[in-house]
Amino acid sequence: MLTRAEALELMHEYTASDALRKHMYAVEIAMRAMAGQVGGDPDYWGITGLLHDFDYERFPNPNRSATDEHPSEGVRILAARGVPEDVQQAILGHAEFTGVPRTTPMARALFAVDELSGFLVACALVRPSRSLADLEVSSVKKKLKDKAFARGVSREDVHKGIEELGVPLDQHVQFVLEALRPEERQLGLGPP
Repeated sequence: MLTRAEALELMHEYTASDALRKHMYAVEIAMRAMAGQVGGDPDYWGITGLLHDFDYERFPNPNRSATDEHPSEGVRILAARGVPEDVQQAILGHAEFTGVPRTTPMARALFAVDELSGFLVACALVRPSRSLADLEVSSVKKKLKDKAFARGVSREDVHKGIEELGVPLDQHVQFVLEALRPEERQLGLGPP
């Protein structure tokens, strides 16, 4: 497996967008926390989260091809660097359109935190505090019902990811919120 420093270097090489980098940091943070829930290796799971979208900017996939562009191209790059098969499968599985089943706890966790992490950051950005500290689960649930808010976030993926984990919506939202709160500055959140 790549070290975090190597993964970070690769992510920076392929991703110029600050917003996309922050999204990958958020998913990394959430994945580290998820690993702790099931006895997984936080570093291993975190690196998987950090790399899940590293190819998104360079290889966009507007046609949602199951085998070309993001995430397939990124997985080919990772495979050439010796990244383990379970990481490759988790990254492929985080995109529903690839058809790759999520058969491991790590793959299910990545799918369950990816869209939700982005959504929580979007929720914080519209608050007067621009913070996760005062964001409540009830507010998140209300925003999830508002189809005009954060349109790019697939509500279907959020709900399906939580269902695959087998936990209640409120519990998972609270868990990810608590994981992200201490690191919100890294995500560009919090008061100026």
